[in-house]
Amino acid sequence: MDLAFLHPLYEHPGPWASVYVDTSRHSESTAHERGLTAQAMAGELSAQGADEATCRAVRGAIEDLRHSSEPHGRALFARDGEVVLAPPLVRPPQGGDWAEWGALPRVAPLLELAGEDPVCVVAYVDRRGADFELRSALGREDAGSVAGRRWPVHRTSSADWSERHFQLRVENTWEHNAAEIADALAVCQEETRADLLILVGDDRERRSVRERLPKRLHDLVAEAPHGTASRLLDADVERARAEHVARQAEAELERFRAARTPDDEGRAGAVEGVPALVEAAREHRIDELLIRVDGPDAHREVWIGEDPDQLAVRRTDLKVLGEQHAWPARADDALIRSAVATDAPALSVSEREVPVGGLGALLRWK
Repeated sequence: MDLAFLHPLYEHPGPWASVYVDTSRHSESTAHERGLTAQAMAGELSAQGADEATCRAVRGAIEDLRHSSEPHGRALFARDGEVVLAPPLVRPPQGGDWAEWGALPRVAPLLELAGEDPVCVVAYVDRRGADFELRSALGREDAGSVAGRRWPVHRTSSADWSERHFQLRVENTWEHNAAEIADALAVCQEETRADLLILVGDDRERRSVRERLPKRLHDLVAEAPHGTASRLLDADVERARAEHVARQAEAELERFRAARTPDDEGRAGAVEGVPALVEAAREHRIDELLIRVDGPDAHREVWIGEDPDQLAVRRTDLKVLGEQHAWPARADDALIRSAVATDAPALSVSEREVPVGGLGALLRWK
């Protein structure tokens, strides 16, 4: 997950209000229920010590969602009477609505609730052309179309020489149209930066287009076994998106497993555990952060200063580094702050044993 969108959260010191709101339920009483949610979340923050202006800002932002049709939810991060960031979620928060007041914004849940959402282009292919649709967990939108040659496109069953000549022209038309579709799909992927291309159509049409795509896109292509008219198509698309996420995560885990093995000089390209990660973060060596949200180290307490690279396992360590002010924070949120400052991405992992404790990192240098 690219963490660049979190930069506004670290341009000013805390404390911060972090609120996760579930908007997945829709009924006649939704507006009333969200009004109650707004009141409850503001009350929860106030009970934890949040200032009145920030509570008021959070309450207003949730009330603005009274008539929202957002399918999953929204996170709100506020300080000093202002909601600074309000990213939409790609799945509802577990356990429903919740709020927290702390030294750092509570961003680690975003790795599961707002990240790992591959954007895909669904290409509805036939012999005459294709329609493209951009899909993500937040919905779908038209992404253009391409029209190939319209004549001739159908074969005949005659054995006459003239008919065989006609069939050859049909074959040429198919091949031409497949090339046109592949070119347009490659352009669409480049413009949308889609993570995945899903081809919908009959076997021959899908295969013809796939074979003509640039090699750089071959690993991004999936094929839907059901056609446009099938009620199972949406399930095909979601399955392809989930499989893509799983493949990407497993590939990064394999990199991590290989990198954490020391070389002949005893140096490793990956670390795990809070002390090693804190040291790597202070030295700006984190290349990619790996977090298992339910890992025991994720909620371990560390100490932070005003700057992202001011963090330590013990409060006294910060004083040794010359930091006069220190606040306790969760390890996962503190490490994410350091990753954002050095433009390192983060990955949510689910494997129970890797990394040990639930926190690890690939390093920029050993």
